[in-house]
Amino acid sequence: MTTPIVQVRHLTKRFGDFLAVNDISFDIQPGEILGLLGPNGAGKTTTIQMMLGLITPTGGTIRMFGLDLATHREAIMQQVNFSSTYISMPYSLTVEENLRVVARLYGMRLVDQRLDEVVKQLEMEEMRHKLTRKLSSGQMTRLTLAKAILTEPKVLFLDEPTASLDPDIAHKIRALLQDVRRSTGLSMLYTSHNMREMEEMSDRIIFLQRGRIVAEGTAAEITARFGDRDLEEVFLRLAREQAR
Repeated sequence: MTTPIVQVRHLTKRFGDFLAVNDISFDIQPGEILGLLGPNGAGKTTTIQMMLGLITPTGGTIRMFGLDLATHREAIMQQVNFSSTYISMPYSLTVEENLRVVARLYGMRLVDQRLDEVVKQLEMEEMRHKLTRKLSSGQMTRLTLAKAILTEPKVLFLDEPTASLDPDIAHKIRALLQDVRRSTGLSMLYTSHNMREMEEMSDRIIFLQRGRIVAEGTAAEITARFGDRDLEEVFLRLAREQAR
């Protein structure tokens, strides 16, 4: 049996009296895409922020590559990257300049070659020398994705990675991520509000509700457990319950 590349145990986060994440445990295997689902306020963003070392857990442990994140964050983060539609990059720099800054922060070598590869993969040639402040929302999404895959991470956190993209570009991005996974063994934690995308991309899914894991398994296993037709029905059910 393979050793998980990510191990989360009894992870908990309180903000005053509010329990945002409540004693959750899960693993991500090498080369696996784990979907993270839940209505707004379920604890997804807080969980990702703790796994990136941006906020400190109230309790529990996070291990990646066999190392404890609390004591080996710098070494771990050299092998991790993150993309989200909710982050921004310096607007006064061009797309290429932003990517070169990321490459320097990660101490990358052969930057020109790798930069050319990523620009071509994400069809960014026309925006390569464009100022970031002039990008459309879809172009910004591609830039944050380029930033995430540029460093060839072993673990990738993707928060709404295809939001704001035209359907054809979104399809190409999903295919690219699957190709990278097959060729490199990349592991991913993947969130989206597009349930068909989650079914297509995720090997397994964990569902959060009010900070707790309420379901875990394949999309088919989860829908069968709740007696619903598809993931969207499960999502709507849990969102209604959480809103009560």
